[in-house]
Amino acid sequence: MDRYVTGAVIRRLRENKRMTQQALAAEIHVSDKAVSKWETGQGFPDISLLEPLAGALGISVIELLNGEDIQNRNRSSNMLKGKFYVCPVCGNVIHSVGEALVSCCGITLPVLEPEESESHGIHAEVSEDEYYVTVDHPMTREHYISFLAAVSDQRIQLEKLYPEGNAEARFSIRRVKFLYAYCNRHGLFRIRL
Repeated sequence: MDRYVTGAVIRRLRENKRMTQQALAAEIHVSDKAVSKWETGQGFPDISLLEPLAGALGISVIELLNGEDIQNRNRSSNMLKGKFYVCPVCGNVIHSVGEALVSCCGITLPVLEPEESESHGIHAEVSEDEYYVTVDHPMTREHYISFLAAVSDQRIQLEKLYPEGNAEARFSIRRVKFLYAYCNRHGLFRIRL
């Protein structure tokens, strides 16, 4: 694992918490020599120590394995900069406003990169104060649109769809800038309004 816990990360996080090697070692019940070996790259913590080590350092196990602590750098919370994630195991749809390390069903999920919609035609008709959104797409058990979403700078509206249903949804028109459709085979598509 080339992104396994590195000594530099352990040292940086320990020092950020103003802990000595001895204090960290005492908290997770190992010797200070073990902590020293990890920090100098002469060894790695045993897998059974990852959870207590992460807890002592004040981060999650996923952050520890990733090699960095995730910090909220997106203070403005602009929904237009949001990212979508879909779990291939259970189908969960997750949206984050900024950078995130997302895990579901034991899998670290990659961020979905939207393509401009061409082959998956997203259509939006205005009906009073709503968009009536449809997608020209089959809705079979094997190949379907999993969700539709409307995103503005203030909020996200998401409609979960299911096989053998209709690829359609209604969204409030207020400040919507993008419409998204997620195909279970071809990924995320969007149009700008």
